[in-house]
Amino acid sequence: QVQLVESGGGLVQPGGSLRLSCAASGIIFNIYTMGWYRQAPGKQRELVATFGSGGSTDYADSVQGRFTISRDNSKNTVYLQMNSLKPEDTAVYYCHASNLRLGRTYWGQGTQVTVSS
Repeated sequence: QVQLVESGGGLVQPGGSLRLSCAASGIIFNIYTMGWYRQAPGKQRELVATFGSGGSTDYADSVQGRFTISRDNSKNTVYLQMNSLKPEDTAVYYCHASNLRLGRTYWGQGTQVTVSS
């Protein structure tokens, strides 16, 4: 059974920070690209950041310089450090795991991040 379980969401003030965690089980973690997506009310789900199995990282322009994705393969966990948060960062954040060569993609259930004063 594959599970991606997010944690760390919550309410923060603009300019604050949060760190999201996603613990994966049921997959060979080190061969999967891990990522974070988010979806705000009334908007489509968008890519926030990815960390490839080979070590490459990519970020959406809107979070570049503020967010950092990292992974600990020994713990089967991916993180998203979010700094300088803005109200427009408010969304449900979803953990994502994919291996296109295997044709496998998995999603977590999401964690709410709200940035408001």
